[in-house]
Amino acid sequence: MKVNRNDSIIGRITAFCAVVSILLCTLLAIILLNAVHRYASSALASETRADGGRVAATVETRGHVPGPLAQQPQRNVQVVDHQGNVVESTPALRGKPRMATFTADRQNTTQAVVCGGVFGEGNCSIVVAQSAHRPEGYWTIYSSSPAIPMYVDSGLAALVGGSAIVLITSITYLGNRIVTAALRPVNAIRRELDEINASNIARRVPVPARRDEIRELADTINHTLTRLDAAMTQQRQFASDASHDLRSPITAIHAELEDALLAPQDTSVSSLSSTIMNSVKRLEAIVCDLLTITKLDAGAPAVNTPVDLAALVEEECQMRPQGTKKFLCHLERGIQVCADRQRLGRLLTNLLDNADRHADSTITITVRHEPDSHRPAGIAVLEVQDDGPGVDPSKREFVFQRFARLDEARNKDAGGSGLGLPIARQIAEAACGSLRIEDSARGARFVLRLPCHAQDDITARSAAHSARGSS
Repeated sequence: MKVNRNDSIIGRITAFCAVVSILLCTLLAIILLNAVHRYASSALASETRADGGRVAATVETRGHVPGPLAQQPQRNVQVVDHQGNVVESTPALRGKPRMATFTADRQNTTQAVVCGGVFGEGNCSIVVAQSAHRPEGYWTIYSSSPAIPMYVDSGLAALVGGSAIVLITSITYLGNRIVTAALRPVNAIRRELDEINASNIARRVPVPARRDEIRELADTINHTLTRLDAAMTQQRQFASDASHDLRSPITAIHAELEDALLAPQDTSVSSLSSTIMNSVKRLEAIVCDLLTITKLDAGAPAVNTPVDLAALVEEECQMRPQGTKKFLCHLERGIQVCADRQRLGRLLTNLLDNADRHADSTITITVRHEPDSHRPAGIAVLEVQDDGPGVDPSKREFVFQRFARLDEARNKDAGGSGLGLPIARQIAEAACGSLRIEDSARGARFVLRLPCHAQDDITARSAAHSARGSS
């Protein structure tokens, strides 16, 4: 059966129920009629054998049968002597040859269905051959009855066929009603989804009361809509915050340029360039952070290689300009992680930039190893701590939100874009790690945890322990 792919599910399931019910009901009708046919044929053969046995018993005792050979109107009997000659027969077969060529043995009867011959073209009869003992030899008594057709009886065939049609119709109708009722919640969900768009994403699809697969589908759709609503809200907030942060340096540049145009004699190219350079740098930093976080959101693939955390920290500290802040490093050698070196460097840069903005005088960087029961190689820990005012425990997760800054609470200038820490956490999570603010005696302590690179870490740490043991 070729299914039209444009048909509805209700139509396809209804058609399937109809086809299956037709096949099953037809098979059931055939089996039923065949069983009735076998039973009726067996009963008819028994009756025919009984009539033939009665005639055979009479022939054995008297040599002939007084009166009619058969008592049934459609029953035929022939008496054949030991030489194969028909001695007596019912009126319908008088003057005709023997009805069958097979004979019975001396102990048992022989039965077969014979078509044509003395019965006429296209007619079949059940023929039973039985032996009758006579002094001159064994005679054969043939008894026959018209064979019962496969449909047994026209009335019975009509009854079975009509019942099959009623059963097929009932099954098809019930299948249609059941699938229609089952898909009614789906239609309600579809109608609700058609009305949900970007302007009313807060709406939810109806959840059926019955706990079944459709209820699970509705729950999944609602969960998806909730996440989509949150993502769109975050996107709108992100666009609003990004616009605000971009507007500030652009407004500053615009104001400086307007002042220069209004009073060109009071400024010069060098002084104007020097004035707007900070705004341009800030604008460039924001755009760079936006591009980075867009790539991370899009799931851009990382180039993961073994990275030595201590070496990475040393390189970053050497590249940073010498200022008033002091950097203290406590680095455990030989700790490697499998991560994208460029992204991990960006993470470290963002943490150090944040610490540099808020520290009073000292920034402490620690690299150490932690054992872990779930990871044979352990965990690599990178800590960046400043001696500034710190972050209130209730606001520790807030600082990892995009464009979130606690400048007022920490009494610092708004030098950051509000994207450095969110980018750092996203890089850490992409590398199967975590980045959190943990308790400290003073200031803010940012703790990065990453899985150690198994083979390299084990080899390096073994060598380091051996070196310390020999010394």
